[in-house]
Amino acid sequence: MVKEIIRTNSFLRKLDKSILEKVEKLIIKLLYSPETGKPMRHDRKGTREVYVPPFRMSYRYDKPRDILIFLDIYHKDNQ
Repeated sequence: MVKEIIRTNSFLRKLDKSILEKVEKLIIKLLYSPETGKPMRHDRKGTREVYVPPFRMSYRYDKPRDILIFLDIYHKDNQ
């Protein structure tokens, strides 16, 4: 299990309650298996992404320090 979670300011935004519940469940899942998300490439290398319909949640897993850093939640169409 991950030792620490960090949330950036852009991650802390108001979402619909139903979406927020899905995000919370996904965060719990990521605590136990942080490398679940799809690894990003090019300028987003080092980050991972998971899909929470209709949003995408971007995060980074710092394996040596065992820290999850949640970067952003954005709508799929605004990618």
